[in-house]
Amino acid sequence: MAKYSYTPRGVCSRQINFEVEDGIVKSVQFVGGCSGNTQGVAKLAAGRPVDEIISLLKETDCNGRGTSCPDQLARALEASKSK
Repeated sequence: MAKYSYTPRGVCSRQINFEVEDGIVKSVQFVGGCSGNTQGVAKLAAGRPVDEIISLLKETDCNGRGTSCPDQLARALEASKSK
């Protein structure tokens, strides 16, 4: 199982920690951000294929910021695929 840490940009959360095994998201933890929303996103992502989560969450916008915590998770997962 691979563990990753990603520093998001343009959102309230300060860090996203996640684990991936065989292309499946095993766990996600947001540090900071809107607690209920980030906990919900983390629970929904766990157990799903990385590519599915990227497809679902990429380009989700929060209040015109051009990004969001879910979008940042998608970006983090994309970055993890290139490692």
